[in-house]
Amino acid sequence: MAIAAGKWQIITMPDILLIDDDRELTAMLSEYLEREGFSASAAHDGQTGELEALSGRYDLVVLDVMLPRLSGIEVLRRIRRGSDVPVLLLTARGDDIDRISGLDLGADDYVPKPCSPGELVARLRAILRRVSSRRGDDGSNGPIVSGGLTLWPAARRAEWEGTMLELTGTEFSLLEELARNAGHIVSKEELSLNALGRALTPFDRRIDVHISSIRNKLGPRPDGQPWIIGVRGQGYQLAIE
Repeated sequence: MAIAAGKWQIITMPDILLIDDDRELTAMLSEYLEREGFSASAAHDGQTGELEALSGRYDLVVLDVMLPRLSGIEVLRRIRRGSDVPVLLLTARGDDIDRISGLDLGADDYVPKPCSPGELVARLRAILRRVSSRRGDDGSNGPIVSGGLTLWPAARRAEWEGTMLELTGTEFSLLEELARNAGHIVSKEELSLNALGRALTPFDRRIDVHISSIRNKLGPRPDGQPWIIGVRGQGYQLAIE
């Protein structure tokens, strides 16, 4: 709690759930996160982690892939059935299968282990910024409409041909950027900066993985082609009807 302009001002710390069976690591990360202005709790197996993640108490979940009792990938799958809480996945360094599986299932980002606490905090802050960036909007500019797609940025809600479209936070941000530029090519560099809040790095395929997931959710166009068109060497374009 802090005082501002003669009044009490309540400062809310983001609540982070760490799901990892390495108790020494979670203790160290919890201490670091609390110094950085977060509130941190830990669960040390998949089943406990799933229950905690679905409790509605947390702003973001850090989920290790390798867990006892229930794998991290299965925990992520179950979380996504009942919650859109942001999830950052911890993967073994170089393990593309777990990374891609996690992103396909709805993880918002991933960090290879071992990682520095500083990098983890930077990723957490970037995810939270993306999630909360438009909560202060009053919606006066109205929804974004492109053909059968309607997005409400303030509510982070999407409809596709009149049906609610289930998107992760990252998927929504990418689709919003494409919808704002429907019919025009948006480079991967622009998508990374404007939608994900970070510069694109060499060999980074996260955008491609998320775009693939969005394509699957939108389904094909009448001609069988995807609604999001990839232009080799240039970027992606949301087709307009």
